[in-house]
Amino acid sequence: MATKSKKATKPVETVPCEAMPAPEAPAEITVETKKKILFVASEAAPFIATGGLAEVIGSLSKALGASGHYDVRVIIPLYQDIRKEYRKDLRYIGNLNVRLAWRNQYCGIFEYRADNVTYYFVDNEYYFKRPGCYGYYDDGERFAFFCRAVLEILGYIGFYPDILHCHDWQAALAAIYLKTGYCYRPEYQFIRSVFTIHNIEYQGKYSLDILGDLFGLGEEHRHLVEYDNCINLMKGAIEVSEAFSTVSPSYADEIKYPYYSHGLDPIIRRNEFKLRGILNGIDPDYYNPETDTALFANYSAEHPENKAVCKEELQKMLGLPVRADAPIVAMISRLVGHKGFDLVKGVIEQALQRDMQFVLLGTGDSAYENYFSDLARRYPGKVVSVISFNADLSRKIYSGADIFLMPSKSEPCGLSQMIASRYGTIALVRETGGLKDSITPYGAGGNGFTFHDYNANDMLYVLNEAFGVYACKEEWKKLVKKAMETDFTWSTSASYYEGLYRDVLKS
Repeated sequence: MATKSKKATKPVETVPCEAMPAPEAPAEITVETKKKILFVASEAAPFIATGGLAEVIGSLSKALGASGHYDVRVIIPLYQDIRKEYRKDLRYIGNLNVRLAWRNQYCGIFEYRADNVTYYFVDNEYYFKRPGCYGYYDDGERFAFFCRAVLEILGYIGFYPDILHCHDWQAALAAIYLKTGYCYRPEYQFIRSVFTIHNIEYQGKYSLDILGDLFGLGEEHRHLVEYDNCINLMKGAIEVSEAFSTVSPSYADEIKYPYYSHGLDPIIRRNEFKLRGILNGIDPDYYNPETDTALFANYSAEHPENKAVCKEELQKMLGLPVRADAPIVAMISRLVGHKGFDLVKGVIEQALQRDMQFVLLGTGDSAYENYFSDLARRYPGKVVSVISFNADLSRKIYSGADIFLMPSKSEPCGLSQMIASRYGTIALVRETGGLKDSITPYGAGGNGFTFHDYNANDMLYVLNEAFGVYACKEEWKKLVKKAMETDFTWSTSASYYEGLYRDVLKS
């Protein structure tokens, strides 16, 4: 049996998002005084999504548009897999040719408007008529074309933003092109750029040999993108942007150190004067247990009775014994190392000696897929492993489980712990990145369970603590209500982005 680790339950001070300055908005906003924001990203919900980036683009743009302070627009590639229900309503507004080094490529422009946001889609079938968004040998060229197209399209549509907000390495070249060529044009010279790091692990690294031939950058700009003997597009965007941000305050601090930075910490520290950490949110309408049609039954923080129905039906669906007294511990995740699956492997069989059930949904490394599939075979009636991506089942698990396990080694922000809390499933997380900023320990009056060190026995100790609280039904009900009422909406986060934009424009 694991021994108690003091760090496992010790409340750790966090830097709340509220600590960041959010200057007051102008007293009166008119169409003429609205500032113009253009999001440049490789994906956006609800059109196409492979992860949290798309949800951020879709939700943040919507929240800023609703504030009335900004003319908000979003531009992404027109992928083959754009959802059909939206593709049919896209409006073609024209085309132009885009030059990239020696290439001269067709670029179509499509438009879609919803929720006070205008969306643009960059069309080029050679680059984007392929399944999925990423993972192709020519991704560097594909997104270089996309970024060059973004700058060219501005003149065509007559929209020159005050803020060009670029997200992750796929959009990094838009900021770099702005500051290395387009800023010399009168209509572009007052555009300010902001760059957001959603995951520092993926930096856009390429050989220096293709600086001019592929990216169309001259030797005079080599110093901006050169790092560690290669091109690093994320490094270049950090250098040229007036400000850059990450998706949680703790992650903004963590990436200053080698353990989290994937080699980029010297650049982060050199530019930390313009770094801001802003915690992501979730869309409370999209993730709403009162209205979610994927659930077996709907419920709310004030009337949570039907959550028990969701648990019972989930157990029936997955072939687990229907037992209200056995807590369901769930994980919905990519099965990769930095998500903490080595910790889970280390102690899960000890945990299964307790009266509990374990449900896993996800795909990833074959070693983890095989391990959890085998675990389910060895513990029938206690373990279910669904090795797939299933959005409908994920909602049923969020609503039917009791404890949501998220022991990540690193997590820039994380949305699953927020979604689980919204559905009344108590998050148990390691204190890192956005997990630390969004989930606070039960022992300190918080909304979940946390452990500090990346240690399997610490995780097991806190899991046993959660089982103890679960056995006290009245106390557990209070904790469920507290989790469901935690404010994870974008309204607060959007106000900090507004503050960031105003600071950049003032500078």
